[in-house]
Amino acid sequence: MSGHVDVRGARVLLTGATGGLGQAIAGELAGRGATLVLTGRNTEVLEPLAASLGGEALVVDLARRDDVERLLRECGEVDVLVANAALPGSGRFDSYTVEQIDRVLDVNLRAPIVMGRALAPGMVERERGQLVFISSLSGKAASGGASMYSATKFGLRGFALSLRGDLHGQGVGATVVNPGFISEAGMFHDTGTKLPPGFGTKKPADVARAVVRAIEDDPAEIDVAPLTLRAGAAFGGLAPRLADAVGRRLGSSEIASQMGEAQSSKR
Repeated sequence: MSGHVDVRGARVLLTGATGGLGQAIAGELAGRGATLVLTGRNTEVLEPLAASLGGEALVVDLARRDDVERLLRECGEVDVLVANAALPGSGRFDSYTVEQIDRVLDVNLRAPIVMGRALAPGMVERERGQLVFISSLSGKAASGGASMYSATKFGLRGFALSLRGDLHGQGVGATVVNPGFISEAGMFHDTGTKLPPGFGTKKPADVARAVVRAIEDDPAEIDVAPLTLRAGAAFGGLAPRLADAVGRRLGSSEIASQMGEAQSSKR
């Protein structure tokens, strides 16, 4: 028995709901009949969003471990976790303070693991549930200028795929969703970074639909990116040294530099 949950009627805990991707995911799930528990730090965005979608709002900072514990106490019984919240984690590693390293690890990696650990047993007992972890193509192939982001997204992807094996046959699934560059909303869009020719994008709605597919079909992972980027990520996993050289020729260093500078205040 594998994980399989109908979105209609499911109670979904979505973290990072106030960001561009989070809002798109929340809207798609609500439109398909899910009951939402939305989390985020920005009260001015979170509470009106939850009200407009008929959901609950829980204001939490996932970098605070007591907030994670409070969230798990207050969210109630959920059928689906969508762990979407993340800090950018871009910029050269030597530009980070130890406190900033701890923060990105806590938000991007520790919090999703702790939430999965806390929520999975109840799902197993009910023989129904789905755990969806939003990673990144940066969790499949690394490039310079984003070591902290890649570290957390590689870790999250590895955790999700291993957890999937642990849950096999118990009615609960685990899926990792790997977006590439997303236009119109989200962390990449907000930086205003211009991509070189050949670097395609997807839209927030594509990520939202991938989340629905993850919940209802329980694939191991879904890449949300044009074919060229998906192929590049696969190549990067097989031949990282050569892929890094090719990426530099195509402008990956310039992209990383622009994003790191634009996101430095969000650590």
